[in-house]
Amino acid sequence: MNHSFHRRALIQGGLALLLSHRAARAAGGAYPRATAVTRVFGEGPKFVAIALDYGVPVLGGKLGAEAFAVEGRKIARAYTSDSPTGSPRPSGRFVILELSAQDKDAMLRVNAPAGPNPGAPAGGPPMNGPPRMPAFTVRRPQASIRQVAPVRLANGRVVAPSPAPVGIGAVITPIVDDFRQMEWRDPANSLLIRYNLFVPKGYSPKKRYPLVLFMHDASVTTTLTQATLVQGLGALCWASPQDQAKRPCFVLAPQFERQVANDDSETTGEMDSTVALIGMLGRKYAIDPRRIYTTGQSGGAMMSIAMNIKYPDLFAASFIVAGQWAAEKCALLARQNMWIMVAQGDLKAFPGQNAITAEIERHGAKISRATWDGRWDAPQWRDHVAAITAQGNRVIYTVLAQGTVVPEGQSDNGGSNHVNTWRIAYTIPEIRDWIMQWHK
Repeated sequence: MNHSFHRRALIQGGLALLLSHRAARAAGGAYPRATAVTRVFGEGPKFVAIALDYGVPVLGGKLGAEAFAVEGRKIARAYTSDSPTGSPRPSGRFVILELSAQDKDAMLRVNAPAGPNPGAPAGGPPMNGPPRMPAFTVRRPQASIRQVAPVRLANGRVVAPSPAPVGIGAVITPIVDDFRQMEWRDPANSLLIRYNLFVPKGYSPKKRYPLVLFMHDASVTTTLTQATLVQGLGALCWASPQDQAKRPCFVLAPQFERQVANDDSETTGEMDSTVALIGMLGRKYAIDPRRIYTTGQSGGAMMSIAMNIKYPDLFAASFIVAGQWAAEKCALLARQNMWIMVAQGDLKAFPGQNAITAEIERHGAKISRATWDGRWDAPQWRDHVAAITAQGNRVIYTVLAQGTVVPEGQSDNGGSNHVNTWRIAYTIPEIRDWIMQWHK
């Protein structure tokens, strides 16, 4: 590492910030500190906005995107607000620069180099093997921001254009930042479980709350506790302000450091420890034991299936996304409330779920089936969910049609169909509504 280079860069950056601060102060304004706002999408985290804190109220009436420039990024709009993630206001100490999520530099996820079969889904470390880094990393958002036109303050003064660019200071990721990172060691087997926990805002021990368990796939297997939160929406969607406004609930997202469920329909002790962790949280918080739900993608879906088999009275309902299990072990699933979603092009989960649904149907399950288009918009999802749930069955099996799952630019193979299933599945709020209507 070239330490002198880094020292020079820090000195130059500090001088630039000082010059910008002096210019703002000379104009009677306040130095704008820049905070990056990132957001997790189905495909991963993106750098979507910059919050400039002027320290004093800025007039938003005539403020436009043309007053600012962000190197390499398109500013979709600019407005004033009273917080870094707030809505537009006539004035506010923060100027929000919304950036295009389609910019090539918006995505913060960096995938690890592909193996010999780039179409195959990444696997975790072997069961009972050592932990590893996940199949992706998340780079820190960076930006060079300039104020290129005068900005008017509510006190009548004006902040002149900045002579030097401003860099990013803090980083905010809404919803992700609301989760607590914790650890718990299971006294029954001494296994350590790292986990993320969302506690409903305004939590009161006098009320009873549902709990949703989300379990990640093998590509996120690591000791980095927050990895499961930034991969996609599997945990975050249940903790979103929209979902929490309808039904406040706890969200539990364990972070496993090794593969817990495999393609041979076997599990490790971490599965039982996760169930024990739910029990521990139930004793600590006012969690309603009749309203505990599970969901997961790929290996996490397999864990959900295995838990429903071994602990058939634990969950009120399950959302199974892109997972499979040995059909001959699944007879007990006939009595569960389940929504299953797979892609037709998924070479394992699709035939696996065909076998499971046939097996539980033989044991009395009534199943509603449909083949859906993964490119539908929100109104279409809403209408089709309404149509299939109106049938009144306790098991719903939806298949995403071949050719409608994989985004343009990706190879339409089995692995891509597999991982893109959960990119779609957790964006449909009406499925979550159906899941959480059930109770024991």
